[in-house]
Amino acid sequence: MLTLIFVFSLSFYAQENNKLQPLESIFVTIQNQFNIQFNYAEDTIKGIHIIPPSKDLSFADVLLYLEKETQLSFVLKATFVLVTTKSEPPFIERQKLDQIVISSYLVKGINKLNDGALEIDFTNFDILPGLINTDVLQTVQALPGIQSINETVSNINIRGGTHDQNLILWDNIKMYQSGHFFGLISMYNPQITNTVNLIKNGSDATYTDGVSGIISMQTENSITTEFEGSIGANFIDANGFADVPINEKSSFQIAARKSISDFVETPTYTNFFDRISQDTEVELNSNSIINSDKQFDFYDVALRWLYKISDKDELRINFINVSNELIFNENAILNNVEETRQSSLTQNSIAGAVYYKRNWNEFWQSSFEVFETDYKLKAINANVLDAQRFLQENVVSETSVKLKTSYKINDKFQLLSGYHFVETEITNLDDVDIPVFRLLVSEVVRTHGLFSQVAYKNNDKTIFLKLGLRFNYIDKFKKQIWEPRLSFSKKVDAFTLEIQGEMKHQNTSQIINFQNDFLGIEKRRWQLSNNKDIPVIKSKQGSVGLTYSKKGWLINAESYIKRVDGITTQSQGFQNEYEFVKTNGSYDVTGLDVLIRKRIRNFNAWLSYSFMNNDYKFKELPEQRFSSNYDITHAITLGTTYTKDRFKLSAGINWHSGKPTTLPLMNNEIIDDAVNFDATNSSRLKDYIRIDMSALYDFKLSQKVKAELGVSIWNVLDENNEIDKFYRIKNGAINETLQSSLGWTPNAVLRVHF
Repeated sequence: MLTLIFVFSLSFYAQENNKLQPLESIFVTIQNQFNIQFNYAEDTIKGIHIIPPSKDLSFADVLLYLEKETQLSFVLKATFVLVTTKSEPPFIERQKLDQIVISSYLVKGINKLNDGALEIDFTNFDILPGLINTDVLQTVQALPGIQSINETVSNINIRGGTHDQNLILWDNIKMYQSGHFFGLISMYNPQITNTVNLIKNGSDATYTDGVSGIISMQTENSITTEFEGSIGANFIDANGFADVPINEKSSFQIAARKSISDFVETPTYTNFFDRISQDTEVELNSNSIINSDKQFDFYDVALRWLYKISDKDELRINFINVSNELIFNENAILNNVEETRQSSLTQNSIAGAVYYKRNWNEFWQSSFEVFETDYKLKAINANVLDAQRFLQENVVSETSVKLKTSYKINDKFQLLSGYHFVETEITNLDDVDIPVFRLLVSEVVRTHGLFSQVAYKNNDKTIFLKLGLRFNYIDKFKKQIWEPRLSFSKKVDAFTLEIQGEMKHQNTSQIINFQNDFLGIEKRRWQLSNNKDIPVIKSKQGSVGLTYSKKGWLINAESYIKRVDGITTQSQGFQNEYEFVKTNGSYDVTGLDVLIRKRIRNFNAWLSYSFMNNDYKFKELPEQRFSSNYDITHAITLGTTYTKDRFKLSAGINWHSGKPTTLPLMNNEIIDDAVNFDATNSSRLKDYIRIDMSALYDFKLSQKVKAELGVSIWNVLDENNEIDKFYRIKNGAINETLQSSLGWTPNAVLRVHF
């Protein structure tokens, strides 16, 4: 399939294309030809189509041609071209710190910024293998160094870290829930999520938490003047979006999704349900109990209101509400009478935020933001045989207040400072009605943060330096934590050198008390550090990277070293002899991420490779040092995309070495009615391989209405990939449980834009 796409694209490569093309596509061609970068706002070039300039023109003549055909202004500064409307004032974008240094890093819409962050722009996005919806947390997994140990968006591992070590932000609101279908798809509606920044290292001093990385999502930050909307459906959900202008100073966005399982069960839904219920109480119960009437439902609603109070003042209000619900009946015959009791699992997030920004002048800005985010996981486990009800709850409530000031000292230096207060409360409840048992634990931690950083760019923008420092004070523990941050890049011709480093901490983590908690579906619960047996988690990491970009080629290599202290065994998902051991330790990672990408007009291909050595260190365990449960030594991705007019096609292969596992000791598997394990993580699951495909086609229904039709296949070859393996004693013998990945799964989407 990959070969067919390549041959198909080359047949068009030799043809001279004199048809009208989107200005954005023409920019990509010119960037590859002359090794420059266009900087522009999406609204500036939206809807502009022109005939591409002749390849025989000089660069100066190309800019003159573009100005004539588009009536836009093109200002060359070193290797950057600033694109604006001719009516825009000259100081537009002066406050912007980050600039694109590599466009189309993987595919169109994924760009690399000068501070090392990767930006995903969904307003200008191409296509990725297996994805027809712009799923935020699936998309980030296509990037080097980002994986999911169990193929879910609720277990994303950035350079060997656990998912709870990721700071996930939606319009600067911290989120404690990631997915629908308990992790198979992102809970963030792609229609309202405009851009995403992925930061693996060298983050701003404004950020706290996220010792492994940051996934920051943003909605559109400009006020719309015309109504825009869309409705769509796929094999999982139906959804809608509206961007409504209220007046010239205000606009309102709303997006909503709901699963379609109430109306129809598609093959995709069936595969998803089987995947999440695999080896859980939903799928398997005792021999005398039959589960029936299984139902799953989810929805999400997201709102965003912008109000330009004056030329200097802006206000933004956000709201998001997300829900997952699983219900089933447990049935048994007791004394010749059929008894039925209902079990359920719900997962909800609700959050709101107010953001206010004032531009005092073209040099001075300030902003104030406050958010409240609440997460609740609740399970009711009905034991029909014992007429017993077991209730479990995990509740997170967090309030954040942040004040920032930004001052542009001159054309080279910019200063950023501020204060950040966070209060986090986590409550855990275990409640049994017969016999009566109730355990309620609620804890609160408050953190004060002061931060400051300076950013420097030289005149030709070939040097960028961001140096920051954050001071944190945790009042409950009377603990002071200093965290320096560094991001540096230097461009020389087609080469760019990058150096990043940071120290961070976080007070929250996810643990597993028992594998059957919360019906075994979402068994992880959030907990707060107590500065004793549950330490404050601290990280430090550094990385060095080199990038070559010229004539459609991109070669990027980045090596890194990382250490995270304060992890607990309960947060690492052990299912061997350490499953119920409670101790803390650390992990060390060294790794290398490599990306090679080539663009040839409408054809794009990339190859990424990641190497990682990830080891635990637990001083109180008999084996003090061994491979991490998240140690994926080798990972390779090969992907291709082909775009022609309104048609997009993509295919790709994902392969990685098997995750570590612990096997019973051969010929001596059981001692004292317990599994006698071999050396911890001394074995590996089978290698993982998956081929995905997707296609999208845009077409017009009328002058103002257009539609999008897409199909995708996840795991084309229906590979039965192993994602986990564990052992238990059953009837005096070893019982092996093997959990498998999602099999061959089709999806289709139809969306109408108006």
